[in-house]
Amino acid sequence: MTRPAARPGVVFSIGRAVLRPVLTLAFRPRICGRENVPAAGPVLLVSNHLSAYDTILIPSFSPRKVQFLAKASLFSSRLGRWFFTSIGAIPVHREASSAAQSALDSGRDVLANGSVFAVFPEGSRSRDGRLYRGKSGAAWLALETGAVVVPVGLIGTNRKLLGMRWPRGRAEIRYGTPLDFTALASLPGGKARREATVMIMSAIQTLTGQDLADEYARGSIGA
Repeated sequence: MTRPAARPGVVFSIGRAVLRPVLTLAFRPRICGRENVPAAGPVLLVSNHLSAYDTILIPSFSPRKVQFLAKASLFSSRLGRWFFTSIGAIPVHREASSAAQSALDSGRDVLANGSVFAVFPEGSRSRDGRLYRGKSGAAWLALETGAVVVPVGLIGTNRKLLGMRWPRGRAEIRYGTPLDFTALASLPGGKARREATVMIMSAIQTLTGQDLADEYARGSIGA
């Protein structure tokens, strides 16, 4: 079961203001294509997934507040529940057989509120830097809600930040041109989702230049 979607509050804004200078120092991120994210209305960000830092970097530097899924265990304490609810995070029980559909339903609620929801179609982090096959959940959300779908390419976020050994080079967050699924309207549901998934992963790969892996990422969750 997932909790009802809630918009990010003032805690999100304060947290972003605090984190952004630290992340700028650590990653020196180059942000490209911010203009591709509409200023209003529902937006689905579909991104590759290289690191646990991705769920911090995207909302910290996005032109709009972004909501993500988060492990339900993070909500187990009173403080954790307050904090993660305040930033608009949505708990998901990964061990539950219905976790994938519950996550999609929550994402649909976020988009119905006219907000921004970000998902990783691979379902889990890439351990070797390759781009793995996408699950169809992101495509389902896109076709079900009609939200604007913006592909995101992350580069260089999979680096160690232990001790005082700051990373070399710069990370990049690239927002691509919104995808157009109009041509898929006449296709049966299953085929439309498969075609949309191919379009999503192709757009991400164009942004990142990652080598493709013809398999699903280990530990992935999603339809």
